[in-house]
Amino acid sequence: MITVDGLSVEFGGTTLFKDVTFAINETDRIALMGKNGAGKSTMLKILAGERMPNKGRVSAPKEAVIAYLPQHLMTADNRTVFEETAQAFSGILEMQRRIEEINNELTVRTDYESESYFQLIEEVSTLSEKFYHIEEINYDAEIEKILLGLGFSRADFTRPTSEFSGGWRMRIELAKILLKKPDLILLDEPTNHLDIESIQWLEEFLTNSAKAVIVISHDRAFIDNITTRTIEVTMGRIYDYKVNYTQYLQLRLERRAQQQKAFDEQQKFIADTQLFIDRFKCTYSKTLQVQSRVKMLEKLELVEVDEVDNSSLRLKFPPSPRSGNYPVILDAVTKSYEEHVVFKEATLTIERGERVAFVGKNGEGKSTLVKAIMGEIDYNGTLTLGHNTMIGYFAQNQASLLDEELTVFQTIDDIARGDMRTKIKDLLGAFMFGGDDIDKKVKVLSGGERTRLSMIKLLLEPVNLLILDEPTNHLDIRTKDILKSALQAYDGTLILVSHDRDFLEGLVNKVFEFGNKRVKEHLCGIHEFLQNKKLEHLRDLEKK
Repeated sequence: MITVDGLSVEFGGTTLFKDVTFAINETDRIALMGKNGAGKSTMLKILAGERMPNKGRVSAPKEAVIAYLPQHLMTADNRTVFEETAQAFSGILEMQRRIEEINNELTVRTDYESESYFQLIEEVSTLSEKFYHIEEINYDAEIEKILLGLGFSRADFTRPTSEFSGGWRMRIELAKILLKKPDLILLDEPTNHLDIESIQWLEEFLTNSAKAVIVISHDRAFIDNITTRTIEVTMGRIYDYKVNYTQYLQLRLERRAQQQKAFDEQQKFIADTQLFIDRFKCTYSKTLQVQSRVKMLEKLELVEVDEVDNSSLRLKFPPSPRSGNYPVILDAVTKSYEEHVVFKEATLTIERGERVAFVGKNGEGKSTLVKAIMGEIDYNGTLTLGHNTMIGYFAQNQASLLDEELTVFQTIDDIARGDMRTKIKDLLGAFMFGGDDIDKKVKVLSGGERTRLSMIKLLLEPVNLLILDEPTNHLDIRTKDILKSALQAYDGTLILVSHDRDFLEGLVNKVFEFGNKRVKEHLCGIHEFLQNKKLEHLRDLEKK
């Protein structure tokens, strides 16, 4: 058991949390929830030993292994994917090497009575005891299993890590963590860079093979599937629920209703008491009663109602101009980079008003096809955009393309046209950029704020084909729900590239699956698609 006792953290005179105490049991799978800025990531860093609290401590057994995956990190550039992942076993392999080294030395030495000889005997005994208590592992097989589960191909194993994006490097670090089989795994937004199949694999691993887990995630389906306990950080304190995220939401509503009722009753009591004091404070016969009530109010412990973050995105897409019946038609489209074929002979038709999802493992061509539709890359075959097709495009790296030296206001002012220029402040306010926020430079914005700012561009001109490539990566659950509602009300054609199952559920009615250099059409929503995929996998196993 790992215990957190009396934890307090302050930033610049502001208390992040105070006197927080809880225990983490051996098989707990905990979702750490709270609004942005509540202190969730800080809590993980303290548990990981990467920062110290102002007060309190974290206690763990001496041999306990705690592994931490932050939101942003980079692996070394001087190793292959396989070599870097093998660093998970570096301590064990170094122990084995040292045992062999000492045994070799002992076989040639003859100073059996010397102090140094006895020290070697003692060292090799201690190391051997530790080493032989470690479960025997086929290291190469374990590394291969984890890397394949996280979406790497065998051809990737020998490629240097320098060739991979930050998201793939994050997977390498996650692989190292999982291979260490830690007593506690701390994950901060682990699904941002994983495709649907890798997320499902990670869910099964954490549920069936991991010990204790604490996760921060905006992926509702992911945290619902893996967690059995929810700890909410709010107003400097925590609330601990022994349920998953969806059940926690209901219990939180009930808790806040109870708080509000107690608060209202106490405020009425205070008002009535103060009225009595004011009425009789000059009446001699009531002096003792007045004094008693004054002391009562001074000692009264005030009921607090948990804060509710009422700031919310107000998002509505403008009506879309009418396009032709078929906004996008592909006939035998092939894309390759020299010898590497991304996909070949892709043939598909997207009808006006359809809502389609592009899904599949990373690297199978989803974003590549989007770039082909946008005319950003060349290809072989025929790709036709229908009559009067007007595209609004949100790229996967859209938020990083913003000019960091511009302010929030300047970013939109530079591209707004006509009457929209007079409504910039209203538009920014609708996207939760109010007051002084509009004067912030882009470089100080969080990932979610940059994503919101990038999305404003989609509202500046009416479009009838929306293409969104991973739009939810940095959005919190509530903002994702608002975006989803706006897209459900959108009357144009929609192409979504996303790994977020909960976001896609009820939003798309057709799925294009990318894999094995092919694009396969599924005439169903995402839930039915995933169910069918699991059945396909089972049939494949039976065939084998």
